[in-house]
Amino acid sequence: MNGPDAPPESVAAVSGSVSNIRVLSHRVLQNTLRNFSQWISFIAVQPPKHVLRPTLPAIAAAGAGIYVIVMSMFFVDAAGTAWARNLPQGVRDAFEHITNFGLSGWFLFPFGFVLLALAALISPKLPRIARGVLTALAVRFGFLFLAVGLPGLFATIVKRLIGRSRPFVGGVDDPFAYMPFIWRPEYAAMPSGHSTTAVAAAIAIGALWPRIRSVMWVYALTIMLSRVIVLAHHPSDAIAGALVGAAGALMMRRGFAARRLLFRPRDLRVFPGPSWRRIGLAVRQGLVALTASA
Repeated sequence: MNGPDAPPESVAAVSGSVSNIRVLSHRVLQNTLRNFSQWISFIAVQPPKHVLRPTLPAIAAAGAGIYVIVMSMFFVDAAGTAWARNLPQGVRDAFEHITNFGLSGWFLFPFGFVLLALAALISPKLPRIARGVLTALAVRFGFLFLAVGLPGLFATIVKRLIGRSRPFVGGVDDPFAYMPFIWRPEYAAMPSGHSTTAVAAAIAIGALWPRIRSVMWVYALTIMLSRVIVLAHHPSDAIAGALVGAAGALMMRRGFAARRLLFRPRDLRVFPGPSWRRIGLAVRQGLVALTASA
């Protein structure tokens, strides 16, 4: 036996809700695609070459870093992994948990989520000031995402091309064991991806919020140390990861400055950002515009 027909009012309410959801979804998708297209096209514009040209101090720092890496391979790596292997098991177990905080997802997922939310909110219907506030916020999180993500991607590819052995692969610690282009996890030690992420995050976040720069560097050095203690890397791998992370984040900072985004081209200092009050007001206006008549 069939049940009683639903009242016309209920059918109309359900139909109206479905229609509103479709309208809202369409607006979100439209805003997101439009904003990401505009952001990518703006970032893709080639800045003046002289602005991106490496400076003499940067070249000297890179050379010094490479020298330290090579010297570490000869004089530090074997002793470092032997020291780590002889640590109490409780210490190594603790660092097994600590080292997980060097995974890039701790930064890329929240940064990416904020970028997606801002892309969905920013629309031509917003007042000019609100659009400016939300766009300034998107530039900040776009910088953070790229400054952490691109060096990490570079390290992920390069380490598999280099093919350096991790400590004690096959039961023997040989700092000079290499199998290039093999693409196996046990031969993906240099550079350390965790160290790349940690140092890139320390530089990128410290550039925007100098007051927490020291905290971020303590975090980065702890992650670098943890990779040696858990016997995932030699010390030189962690140093190489730090060099990649630093170079990538600093290059991204110069790239944004060259486009007059976020940083001053002259001295690379960060432009003042919007206040929390203005951000809150702009977000509320964005939500109202997004849901109006939906």
